[in-house]
Amino acid sequence: METFLEQVFNGLSLASILFLAALGLTFTFGQMGVINMAHGELIMVGAYTPYVLQVEVALLAGAASTAYLLSIPLAFLSAGLIGILMEWLLLRRMYDRPLDTLLVTFGVALLLQQGAKDYFGEQNVNVTAPSWLDGNIEVLGVIMPYTRLFIMGLVVVTLAVISVWMNRTAQGRRMRAVMENRDLSAVSGIANRRVDMLTFFIGSGLAGVAGVAVALIGAIGFQIGLSYIIDSFLVVIVGGLGKLRGAFIAAIALGLVNSFASYWTSASLGKAIVFGLVVVFLQFRPNGLVSFRSRGLAR
Repeated sequence: METFLEQVFNGLSLASILFLAALGLTFTFGQMGVINMAHGELIMVGAYTPYVLQVEVALLAGAASTAYLLSIPLAFLSAGLIGILMEWLLLRRMYDRPLDTLLVTFGVALLLQQGAKDYFGEQNVNVTAPSWLDGNIEVLGVIMPYTRLFIMGLVVVTLAVISVWMNRTAQGRRMRAVMENRDLSAVSGIANRRVDMLTFFIGSGLAGVAGVAVALIGAIGFQIGLSYIIDSFLVVIVGGLGKLRGAFIAAIALGLVNSFASYWTSASLGKAIVFGLVVVFLQFRPNGLVSFRSRGLAR
């Protein structure tokens, strides 16, 4: 039983990381149709943010807790601004050409990787976790590190804020309207261009927040985004394009499957099993767990 509960916790811990990494793609890919291959590099920007505050900024060099907490909104802002710049300079003319967005954002990803490599070097670096995240708690024989519990809590708070934003605010409802039917929202008086920029800002900013969480797990480097980009797309596709609820469920399912499959076999074989199950699943539900419902005229 302890082993089972331990794998459940490991799966939920992995699911929280996957969901944070994929949450931004739910907007940029799931809702806008942009195949953003630079999403992993936006996670990298967020991961380097607490490191810069702790090491590069002398005033915060001795205050790991303050620097880390401050890095969460700063990572959101930094990655969001990069996302807006990408959208304004490159992507706004390509919303009807998804393959072009793939090529363009792949080029941006390479540029961001090279920039990080030149500035921070090839060696991985470590972020100092706040002192109150040191240690762990044992529940039913399962050791739960405070860092993993903090990431889970960050997921809950982030999901709650985004859900309230999308469903209870005028800007959120405009975003949903534009993503579901751009033409109808335009003739209804909604400024699509502003909504596009806001959506890309939020999606990119959420990638930055994911990077701050990832920095707690281990060393970070200029290629850290490559570790999460494929899994992020899997979560969005399996959950259903543009669906927060579907992405949340898909992240939990993929995290648990990966945890148990890796325990029973090996890390590499467990990953292969996850991909195989995703392929089989999409044969039966190509639109994902949650998809738009629409009415059609019967012949």
